[in-house]
Amino acid sequence: MLKTFAVIGDPIDHSLSPTIHNAAYRELGLECTYIAYKIPKDQLDVEIDSLKKIKISGFNVTIPHKINMLEFLDEMDENCRIIGATNTVINEDGYLKGYNTDMDGFLEPIKNRNITIKDSNVLLLGSGGAARAIIAGMAKEKAKEVTIINRTKEHATELKEFSINIGLDAEVKSITEMNDLHTDYNFIINSSSLGLKNESNIVPPEIINEETIVYDIVYKPVNTELIKESKKKNAEIIYGYEMLLSQAIRSFEIWLGMDAPYDAMKKAILGGFS
Repeated sequence: MLKTFAVIGDPIDHSLSPTIHNAAYRELGLECTYIAYKIPKDQLDVEIDSLKKIKISGFNVTIPHKINMLEFLDEMDENCRIIGATNTVINEDGYLKGYNTDMDGFLEPIKNRNITIKDSNVLLLGSGGAARAIIAGMAKEKAKEVTIINRTKEHATELKEFSINIGLDAEVKSITEMNDLHTDYNFIINSSSLGLKNESNIVPPEIINEETIVYDIVYKPVNTELIKESKKKNAEIIYGYEMLLSQAIRSFEIWLGMDAPYDAMKKAILGGFS
């Protein structure tokens, strides 16, 4: 029997998740398919009912639904409870269980480079579900402090409180204060959608240097304006597709209970940029 999986969000046209997961299914000869399913922000409740009716086997959750999706879950894993967001849902006869694979997916590319997070200063752009997972990961690895930049100060303040509550010191700065930031950030991380539509980089080049780790979770385009600027400064670059691949492997294994075909999924993701 064919199993159908999906990624839900808005915008969704840029998503490489169908490419990655369908490549995995082909590699293993599985009767599964994966689609992109656009759900506007104000239609989540109606569309979740629709997904249940078509007996969707599971789905990934992306912008802007990672936080709001929690209210539709019947059960959630510990990471979901701690982070307050979900990116992976399994549907068992209408019973929805949520997982968060973003935190581990975010940390893996850092660990693969043997980069130390402990006692680091972090500049974080964005305050959505992915930002919460990143802060949880940084707190877990004992970073020193995070400075949060976001267009909406209210959301940034909520994220600051979340960060402090789980043991990571935090402060909030507005976008207008960007030029007054200090220059000793070990990590500069973009968790917002900035760059998805080739928007200009807002991080002052002066705070980027060859000691900085710049991590942009936007994966399409691969080289966002932030990454282009960071390359000029010889910074250490971590690309968004690396996090996408790591969390996709975890989602696959949650849904299907078997090891994911890493090489096939990596090849598919890199081929998706050509």
